[in-house]
Amino acid sequence: MAINPKKCEMPTQPPEVRAKNFDEVALGYTVEMAKGEAERCLNCKNKPCVTGCPVNIDIPDFIAYIKNDDFEGAYQSILRSSSLPAVCGRVCPHETQCESKCTLGIKFEPVGIGRLERFVADWHNANVTEKPVRPESNGHRVAVVGSGPSGLTCAGDLAKKGYDVTVYEALHTAGGVLVYGIPEFRLPKAIVAKEVETLQDLGVTIETNVVIGKTLTVDELFDMGYEAVFIGSGAGLPSFMNIPGESLKGVYSANEFLTRSNLMKAYRKDSQTPIMRGGKVAVVGGGNVAMDAARTALRLGAETVYIVYRRSMEELPARAEEVEHAQEEGIDFRLLCNPVEILGYQNPDDPRDIKNGFVTGIRCVKMELGQPDERGRRRPVPIPDSEFTLTVDTVIMSIGTSPNPLIKDTTEGLIVNARGGIVVTEEGLTSREGVYAGGDAVTGAATVISAMGAGKTAAKAIDQYLSRE
Repeated sequence: MAINPKKCEMPTQPPEVRAKNFDEVALGYTVEMAKGEAERCLNCKNKPCVTGCPVNIDIPDFIAYIKNDDFEGAYQSILRSSSLPAVCGRVCPHETQCESKCTLGIKFEPVGIGRLERFVADWHNANVTEKPVRPESNGHRVAVVGSGPSGLTCAGDLAKKGYDVTVYEALHTAGGVLVYGIPEFRLPKAIVAKEVETLQDLGVTIETNVVIGKTLTVDELFDMGYEAVFIGSGAGLPSFMNIPGESLKGVYSANEFLTRSNLMKAYRKDSQTPIMRGGKVAVVGGGNVAMDAARTALRLGAETVYIVYRRSMEELPARAEEVEHAQEEGIDFRLLCNPVEILGYQNPDDPRDIKNGFVTGIRCVKMELGQPDERGRRRPVPIPDSEFTLTVDTVIMSIGTSPNPLIKDTTEGLIVNARGGIVVTEEGLTSREGVYAGGDAVTGAATVISAMGAGKTAAKAIDQYLSRE
């Protein structure tokens, strides 16, 4: 049978419809679509796609189950390596990881591995009600700081081996960046809750509203009887440009803006969470978070949303799919531009109160690409006398985040690098015995799947450490 050279298209809401709601954009494969896409897999003996997966899912194996109509078998195959299959099937950059290694992709479009992973996880969640069997306890206790992708993965892998694991989460809902950072239209929060529930069924305990470094310290966790600690606290400290006007009303970090919408449900009509709605919005940055913020602002009622990015379309770090969706929805990309000042007017009740005035615009300078920087990317250079102003009511800064220093400042002997990331070995061990770390708390902001890979690596190292003990 001839191989279809193209992936089976993922059904989506029409752009003009989805731009006005928070329902999931991608609608998922039908059984027929999934089976048709699975048939494109060549089942290579050397499995190059697996080398591109940070958690080493046996991709040809789970796809073979789909071909044989055994969707639960496919799910169990994925679950041997991944604790969050429904999440990964939606938000992982498959095109630059597993799918980039697909042999079929040499001549045709690669197999839609991510779409098949999502199908399998969704089929399981819709059709299987039996809870996983809780492993017998091995008598060891481990504390996990943070319930984001690295923390949940570490907790899940250890729970499967019989460890008594407690996850401490600072916010009131488990999920970390999966619940506060990624919008509902890309990752429904019911999906995250289901993944967390599965881990709880395995025996993982989740304690919310506990800020490690404030409510409890790492040292106090050891005093409570935990024999190892994994720090997966993420990178939630937003960065700003330090340009004039950043203290004006109407200026957000992307973290705050998305947290208000995603976690605190500001998009609901009955929400008590204040957030800017309507008007014109400028989002500064070009990553996935910038796309999420821009598309969220559009759904909150903005009449115009600009992406202001200092490089060209070819250098945009966001996933191609997210950029395409944003363009389809009408986001206005202002590329090769860089903000130099946020404009505003004074508080009408107090003309002397400039810092608390409201945003009226953003002044930018046009850029051109110069010589490559140390990472090989052409450095953007301002063009003289090219300044212009965009009239906007809201500015959202999405230029990166760094790890919160709270844990570092309250944990003696914990070494961090110049950017605030915890220094670890290849196994995830920190400078403190029995303390491991991974994910954005180590690397700074990165992908969900890379954080999961770090959590998996640390879980293996903790198991070896406590087994020796």
